Amino acid sequence: MEEEKIEYLFKEILKELGIDEKTEVFANTPRRIAKEYREIFSGMDDKSEPNITLFENPGYNDILSIKDIPFYSMCEHHLLPFFGKASIAYIPGDKIVGLSKIPRIVKFFSAKPQVQERLTKEIADFIDNRIKAKGVLVIIKARHMCMEMRGVRSGNSETRSSAIRGIFKESNETREEALKLLLEN
Repeated sequence: MEEEKIEYLFKEILKELGIDEKTEVFANTPRRIAKEYREIFSGMDDKSEPNITLFENPGYNDILSIKDIPFYSMCEHHLLPFFGKASIAYIPGDKIVGLSKIPRIVKFFSAKPQVQERLTKEIADFIDNRIKAKGVLVIIKARHMCMEMRGVRSGNSETRSSAIRGIFKESNETREEALKLLLEN
């Protein structure tokens, strides 16, 4: 991503909107936006994929869960933010993942323009494929500014999505236990 080009293009957008980018308030806006875009779209660079640490499973065969991992992303249709919390449960196979790596996975996949459904699927698939978990369940709750700021202006609406892999898909009892862990306060 070339910051200079993004900066130039945002100067042109400001001009088109009738905003004088030479005023004190807007003088550095195109540069700030270019730097911001490098950060918030860093997940588009496959080289920045999170390095995850796996450990031998010491014999744990039950559900591990992490709730309410905050994330911020951008709607690919309007380039407006959507944000919320991801909750993830998995049953380890031969390996377990360092707990701090789960939020890093969420952060990586949320750092690009997309739709919530794909974000949910990508997180579940990554954990499923990398950890070789027996089961993975991902639930994302998010607010979409493209719904709240424009169009329908549906303030404070929450969109929920889920992705279910492995034993959570096959066993109602196991899935219900995971859902209880992730959805209870």
